[in-house]
Amino acid sequence: MELKNNTEQAVLEYLDGVLAQYPNCCKCDRCRQDIAILALNHLPPRYTSTHKGSVYDKLQTLSPEYSIKIVEEIAKAIEIVSKNPRHET
Repeated sequence: MELKNNTEQAVLEYLDGVLAQYPNCCKCDRCRQDIAILALNHLPPRYTSTHKGSVYDKLQTLSPEYSIKIVEEIAKAIEIVSKNPRHET
């Protein structure tokens, strides 16, 4: 059995698009990972273990409300990580 967090996949799918809105934000691997982790820590996990469950959940994550929530959390995470990067600027 393979567990899959569909919220993680959704955050990773939206990340580049939201980062493009912040030209002054560092986009190194460490900052990108920190942004994704911070956003994920503020979103509910959506785990599935079957293909059918994954497809059903993927449809749910495409709803406008869920998409907006993901983008909001990524944007908040970008603001936080930009102000406090874990590396020299």
